[in-house]
Amino acid sequence: MYPLKFENLYYDKIWGGRDLEAFRDNLPDGNIGESWDVACHKNGTSVVANGEFKGKRLDDLIKEKGSELLGTKISPDWFPLLVKLINAKDKLSVQVHPNDEYAKRVEGDMGKTEVWYVVEAFEGANLVVGTKGNCTKEQLKKALEKDQIDEYMNKIPVQKGEVYLVRSGMIHAIGEGVIVAEIQQNSDTTYRVSDYNRGREIHVEKALDVIDLSLRGKKSEGVKVKKCGYEKTYLCLGRDFSLELYDFEKELIETSDEERFYIFTCVDGKGELFYGENNSKSEAINYGDSVLIPASTGKYTFKGNMKLLKSYVPDVEKVEKEILSEIEY
Repeated sequence: MYPLKFENLYYDKIWGGRDLEAFRDNLPDGNIGESWDVACHKNGTSVVANGEFKGKRLDDLIKEKGSELLGTKISPDWFPLLVKLINAKDKLSVQVHPNDEYAKRVEGDMGKTEVWYVVEAFEGANLVVGTKGNCTKEQLKKALEKDQIDEYMNKIPVQKGEVYLVRSGMIHAIGEGVIVAEIQQNSDTTYRVSDYNRGREIHVEKALDVIDLSLRGKKSEGVKVKKCGYEKTYLCLGRDFSLELYDFEKELIETSDEERFYIFTCVDGKGELFYGENNSKSEAINYGDSVLIPASTGKYTFKGNMKLLKSYVPDVEKVEKEILSEIEY
């Protein structure tokens, strides 16, 4: 198989904007809040935009190609990841996501843990990650009744390039003035705690069921490793996904893993992706693009000046050993 690019799935949101036009020329009318760039969910499924499989839905391609695409360790029954770009011109609702057990039992969907990479931060850019102080559920419930929830929210200013992990159960919100790359479990289950009187449905009872007020949000510094010709930062690692950042000025050469697929998202710069026999084929990689590397791709090379996020479902023990090998003696 070959690296797959997909058509962008755009969603109009009351808090959205037009900032993606800075690097996209295909935005529909409206306040575009989300671009689903790699998706295989009942609420949105990617369609291949390049090569032999152009026009084919990702779910149909998985049925056709199975482990050639996903890898031998990834089940074809449920595509595990969802990659989005989020443009918040106004603040999103204060919300929380359930864990897998609760979501499967109550919603018939997966739970959601996600990670945010701040692609752009405009004036006043901010995020809410968890609560501040020793807030209790009873205090939170009373604050909601009085419309005073903001006093308990851990609202922080953010800058381009910062990373925040949002575990299931953590109360959170994307504030105004940001473009965020969001890598998450493949789920669309969200419980709104407060929506600033916008008139949309809120889910206080379910939210209070799943909120874990012991979770504290903080910026992920990661573990940075300098390699020949590039820097690699391990940003987060868990059962559901691993996220790494590659920063290079000329090229990055890697080989696919027969056990799993990779997704690369360009969060700065641009270049080309070469693949096939003797790197004879190529795809342009522009700022904001995502590309899926099937498990059977083989050797591939990125050339250009870029920062790339690499997301995938890891063999956690294998990645831990990889990180430790950098510092062991």
